[in-house]
Amino acid sequence: MITRPGFRVECDSLGEREVPEDAYYGIHTLRAVESCQISGTPLAAHPDLLNALAAVKQAVAQVNADLHLVEPALSDAIVAACGDVRNGRLHDQFVVDMIQGSAGSQADMNANEVICNRALELLGHRRGEYAHLNPSAHLTLGSGNVYPTALRISICFAIERLCYEMDALRSAFAKKAEERRDLLKLDCTIRLFDAGHMAPGFKFLTHAMMLDEQIARLRETSAMIREIYVGATAIGAGLRAHPEYAAKAVDALNAMTGLGLSVGSTRVERTQDCAPYLQISGILTDVAVKLSKACRDLCRPPIGALSGERESKLASMQTNSATAPASPNAVIPEVVSQIALDIFASDVAVTFAAESGEMHPDAFQPLIAVSLLRSFRHLTNGCKTLAELSGTGITANSEQFQETAASCGAMATPPNRNVSLKSERIADAHPGWNGTEN
Repeated sequence: MITRPGFRVECDSLGEREVPEDAYYGIHTLRAVESCQISGTPLAAHPDLLNALAAVKQAVAQVNADLHLVEPALSDAIVAACGDVRNGRLHDQFVVDMIQGSAGSQADMNANEVICNRALELLGHRRGEYAHLNPSAHLTLGSGNVYPTALRISICFAIERLCYEMDALRSAFAKKAEERRDLLKLDCTIRLFDAGHMAPGFKFLTHAMMLDEQIARLRETSAMIREIYVGATAIGAGLRAHPEYAAKAVDALNAMTGLGLSVGSTRVERTQDCAPYLQISGILTDVAVKLSKACRDLCRPPIGALSGERESKLASMQTNSATAPASPNAVIPEVVSQIALDIFASDVAVTFAAESGEMHPDAFQPLIAVSLLRSFRHLTNGCKTLAELSGTGITANSEQFQETAASCGAMATPPNRNVSLKSERIADAHPGWNGTEN
């Protein structure tokens, strides 16, 4: 083949292809991009997954050198190239679509080629000179299950990031509850009729407690996702893998990530088990439901035959349309509610992908990956945005509360402290905080 200027020729079992000379990826990635242009979302859109892939490749190189399976000079170059990726370099070279076949092998080969070509540069060779270092040999030796392992590592970091933002939102809700502790309002029954009076801070305190519970659930579930099966090879049996490989690889990964990863005891079963993904997806859905309900409380219009009050005032974040310039500015609650709807759909996708993938490993893990990582990103950003709104953008409608308390006969109804089990639980958790009396 005559090579055009600006290209290099690479070959695989299907033949030869021209690859852009300045590209760090190779022929396998090129074919994957050409055959699977599905979602328009490349691997580069998920840095955690890229960094996890590079961490696994680095651990593989270190272990292979330790077991005398790869020359130290080659291993050192691979480790340095992986460090470049983990430091944010070359992310634009991860171009395969997140939706892909073969249980993530296209992402694996994209990582192999990028890291290999960068290592070749460090060794003083040109990109594509695979006689010196080969992406299909030196970077896959004895590894197996790289993509599932990288996915689990990326989810661990996503959980910690989400928990941080959820905790910030919990603090914001708790502060709003404290600001409203001395106010009274009419609350409504399930059919939105005026009922008894209560402190409006109760709702914010309830939302804060909910977030506490979900943070604990997420961190408990992250322990399940920390059990990995790197080195199990294609079907989990560990064929052709060195007997010390898995333990050494996990030690190397723990040294890099600090996650406390462990080797799965039954790797054949673990290669097709999607239970941790299902559990995490369920928790994300639960959080989304509760946040959407909280947002609905924030932007609910005046209701009730007697009170006609709006509990909170929302700061204007954007200008409204000319047709409704005075309408309440509820863009942030509306956005968070839409995030919830997207997470509901992702949960369905994760469920069907877990059920439909019959092979070892699950062939539909790329769909699980894109669904979960998108849900984590959206929910993390949603919590952060809602916490920022709660800081200064939500104020109590104190004037309306006082006017209603002075003029509405329903406010004279004696409080019944046993009417709500939820109220009892909140009161027990916060001694001295009386939400039903002034």
